Amino acid sequence: MGEPIPYKERGTRIAGPDSLHSLARRSFRERGGPARRSFSEREGLARRSFSEGGFPTRFPQLAQICHQTPAHFPVHCADRASISVNACRIAVGSTRRPKLQAVQEATASFAAKLSPDAPLEIRGHEVESGVSHTPSSREELMQGARQRAEALHKMLADSGQPADFCVGLEGGLDVAVENGVRRVFLESWAYVTDGVRGHFGCSGSIEIPELLAEEVLTRGTELSVAIDNYAGAVGIRDGQGAWGVLSDNVVSRQESFRLAVVVAFAPFYNVRMYRPAAQAAGKQL
Repeated sequence: MGEPIPYKERGTRIAGPDSLHSLARRSFRERGGPARRSFSEREGLARRSFSEGGFPTRFPQLAQICHQTPAHFPVHCADRASISVNACRIAVGSTRRPKLQAVQEATASFAAKLSPDAPLEIRGHEVESGVSHTPSSREELMQGARQRAEALHKMLADSGQPADFCVGLEGGLDVAVENGVRRVFLESWAYVTDGVRGHFGCSGSIEIPELLAEEVLTRGTELSVAIDNYAGAVGIRDGQGAWGVLSDNVVSRQESFRLAVVVAFAPFYNVRMYRPAAQAAGKQL
């Protein structure tokens, strides 16, 4: 299992690009080496390389891209020392920071209902979805989220370290035709299982530009690569994501997954509303 980290990285400060650039230039001068290229020079080189690689140069370029530090490790909802042996363990089928923080924020909002007598512990694990790198239908998105959660549940059960809940997250595209026009939407899906039953949740949708849809659906470019090229930046997936780029950072990738997790967990923390329907279904069978 992955090693957890606390709610926030205490005492950590990340220098801005201007200060980092100044330090780098001063360090090179002191060693007699050449000064590092400026941000604008490096950005120009990156954009030329995208153009030379055949990606459409008419894509719009964003002036600013907000990034978060990439994370390839899990997070949890309490310090290690405070977690009891009776903690409610939630396993996530990913080690990417936006997804893990989305689960952390989502579960914090209903923790008192889901587990009133025990703290929540969240850990991330790498598992395969079993679907394409960029799902292109709602059905494939749901399948990917479910298969991540079920594969994770089996992996942990086989290792003798089961979790109370396993969460699978999947982002991708859904295609619809409206009034004879193709519309392509970006969606984030979640599937939560306790090993007996499972439920889905969706973030909602945001329509993507036709040029971006063409690059992903027709040319087969992975969405994370296509959105970097489209926006003229690198590592957008680990920052605000395509959601942030398309909504001008009003809605981030993390926020889209947070909402999906909140609604996927609803049958587990709002049992009173879902139990009558489940009982009725059982009687019909």
